[in-house]
Amino acid sequence: MTKDTKHHNHSAESHKACVSLVPIFNHLEDEQLDEIMVTTHSVSYKKHELIYHAGDESNALYIINQGKIRIYRLSKSGKEQLVRILNPGDFTGEMALFSESTHETYAEAMVDTKICMINRLDLQEFLVQYPSISLKILVEFSHRLETSEKQSSRFVTEKVDTRIALFLVDYLDKEKVGGDELTLPMSKKDLASYLGTTPETISRKFNELEERGYIKQLTHKQIQIIDLDGLLFV
Repeated sequence: MTKDTKHHNHSAESHKACVSLVPIFNHLEDEQLDEIMVTTHSVSYKKHELIYHAGDESNALYIINQGKIRIYRLSKSGKEQLVRILNPGDFTGEMALFSESTHETYAEAMVDTKICMINRLDLQEFLVQYPSISLKILVEFSHRLETSEKQSSRFVTEKVDTRIALFLVDYLDKEKVGGDELTLPMSKKDLASYLGTTPETISRKFNELEERGYIKQLTHKQIQIIDLDGLLFV
């Protein structure tokens, strides 16, 4: 990646805070975190700035320290498909750990974002030295594969109403706050891209679910689930 004057290095404290935040490293001892910290570079991105493009060389692990990133693909026709949204502690670029390759997706900062980067060779050494990191990465791979397969299956087998309802049920369970309210993790435009529909359809379907007594829209992003069992059978 070429350096840019907009991107600047941060303090060692910021590096360590970033490394200790990510689940694949946070189980390590302080001395081990210090070793990883030495190889870490911090860069900043402005809102809407691309971190990498499809086709760019994939040679580093990107760990989100602050901010939020959207990972998406573009079809040959230029249609966007949202893959996932990453928050602090999440990472991307993991395929670079195992072989020389290029990115198949785009990564865009949704807000001003700070990222810690570790290049492939350095990280491969840590994987050999600390096998527990490899196990943590495999767990994350398994989770992402399960989510991707579930999403692909729903595109083929479920109508839009059901995809939206199941997304709300899944996300309420994921938040684990113990209540019946959730905050949408993305805009309705991004949600439409993620669920394979249009923003207009998302808004219309939300209104229909509310009219049918399944949900209540408290704010633009705040949703209260009124009838959880009903949503499961939409």
